[in-house]
Amino acid sequence: MSTIPYEQSHLYRLRHSAAHLMAQALTELYPGVKLAIGPPIENGFYYDVDLDEPIREDDLPKIEERMRELARLDQPIVKRVARDRDEAQRIILEECTLGQGEETALYKLQLLEAVPDGEEVSFFEQQSSANGKLHRFIDLCRGPHIERTGEIEHFKLMSLAGAYWRGDVKNKQLQRIYGTAFETAEELEQYLNFLEEAKRRDHRVLGRELGLFMSSPKVGIGLPLWLPKGAILRETMIDFLRSEQVKRGYQPVVTPHIASIRLFEKSGHIITFKEKLFPFMEEGEHDTYILKPMNCPFHIEIYSSQLRSYRDLPIRLAEFGNVHRLEQTGEVHGIMRDRGFTQDDAHLFVRPDQLLAEFIGVVELMQVVLNKLGLTDFRARLGTKDPSSDKYVGDDENWALATAAIEQACKQMGLDYEVSPGDAAFYGPKLDLMIRDAIGRDWQMGTVQVDYNLPERFDLEYIGEDGKPHRPIMIHRAPFGSLDRMIGLLTEQYAGAFPYWLAPVQVAILPISDRHVGYAEAIARRLQGFSTPDLQLAQFEGAGDPDVYGLGLLPPGEDRRRIEIDHRRETLGKKIRENQRMKVPFMLIVGDRDMEAGTVGVRSREDGDLGPMSLAGFLDRVEQAG
Repeated sequence: MSTIPYEQSHLYRLRHSAAHLMAQALTELYPGVKLAIGPPIENGFYYDVDLDEPIREDDLPKIEERMRELARLDQPIVKRVARDRDEAQRIILEECTLGQGEETALYKLQLLEAVPDGEEVSFFEQQSSANGKLHRFIDLCRGPHIERTGEIEHFKLMSLAGAYWRGDVKNKQLQRIYGTAFETAEELEQYLNFLEEAKRRDHRVLGRELGLFMSSPKVGIGLPLWLPKGAILRETMIDFLRSEQVKRGYQPVVTPHIASIRLFEKSGHIITFKEKLFPFMEEGEHDTYILKPMNCPFHIEIYSSQLRSYRDLPIRLAEFGNVHRLEQTGEVHGIMRDRGFTQDDAHLFVRPDQLLAEFIGVVELMQVVLNKLGLTDFRARLGTKDPSSDKYVGDDENWALATAAIEQACKQMGLDYEVSPGDAAFYGPKLDLMIRDAIGRDWQMGTVQVDYNLPERFDLEYIGEDGKPHRPIMIHRAPFGSLDRMIGLLTEQYAGAFPYWLAPVQVAILPISDRHVGYAEAIARRLQGFSTPDLQLAQFEGAGDPDVYGLGLLPPGEDRRRIEIDHRRETLGKKIRENQRMKVPFMLIVGDRDMEAGTVGVRSREDGDLGPMSLAGFLDRVEQAG
């Protein structure tokens, strides 16, 4: 794998030149267009333009075709350096805009003003003649670029968006055209296929189609509403992790959604997390409150509420706590990045001699969680302090101790990790598990952090075996990271087809007609464990009342299967299609022959029609599904 930074790569230069090629095509197709700025970005390039007429999606093929015609001219891309500011301004007014005047050059002149005194001012020009016409384009740009436009072969214009000039909402909104370019046709095709697959798996679309969650402009941006099936999915994941935590000695706590600003002044969040805090709530002259962005200061208060002995430690406090962070509108992305979400948060207060074992125990729990969720492709990343930054709290000695503890734990576990300077939390270093999903994207999910600093800021103590006060160490951990984000990731990982144990509806029972409803209800009760599954079921013929029950999810109860009976008076074919679309793992179809024989017709989400089988036989099949 190449170690050359993207900004120094040939691909970066290719995409930069593709942005210029697109701008050249726009100037020929839309005379008078005002060009703003067009840089390469992570997966392509864009150009912001000011144009009286709106560019539409239907226009992109036309622009793209003009780009291809210009690329075939194989124009040389030549760098020109202005001797001074006056010459640079002349080039902008006379050459960049083809002499169309200062108004057309408005944005380029502002960019020129932003160039520091003494810094080189450069332009890149591409020019050729074809069919008796001069094709010329010159743009203010520091580069770098490729040598000729003929190298730009494998590209595609992707989408349109609005963008404020220089990112300031007080400025005019421009039209942004996004594109991508690659060095080979295979790479371009692979990327476009990746986008199609990502679109097919988009959790925002699937969440709506599967009835998991919704959003409402009346509620607000980034504040999802969880629907019944989504709530069941959440509770299933919470129950799983809570059970694992109980095995490991965690104690549950619940803390408020708001708190006095003084708590977060003490913790340091007011300064280090200021841009993510919602506006403060004033209570007259008495106090100021904020929506909590973190759970840790609350757990610290619980710890410090009573005298602790060395025998009490470790203390493991766990909470599925709701937190709120003021993400910018453009940053909000479904439930992957929202403003109100649930953290599977826990804080461990440990003695120094317990730190290594407790840290390893947390990492092992995180591995259990990811394996259960089917996220088996992950790597470890150690986020350390950036010595050049002032965003951290605490002294260097504590940071060194905490970092060394993580490194020692990884070594003892045989866990390979990469070091990422600057990715530490503001109070301590952390180990993140980076997950690679089904289509190759990397996500930072579970995290565990070692913290010497907050115990010091809050003056936490325990009485040691020597009868003297000692300072505990904190471990912050969240195996899911964010419950909401993890559900978004899982939705895309499985394209909505959740594993049987996690599916909101595990079994849909489809009675063919009203007279089979009672039999369907009897099956549902047996599947939920109310009675043994091998009893004769035919006695329930005609016992149900579809007008009363409708389409509904039977309450699962503790350790019961999640079953939905589709009582709707629709054709069997339509019921099968719709339950398949809802990605239900199993469908049980019941009719006259099933009532007579005490069987069910089984359809699997993956394997299709499995034919009739006894209820006991179906349960064996379910056991195999997990």
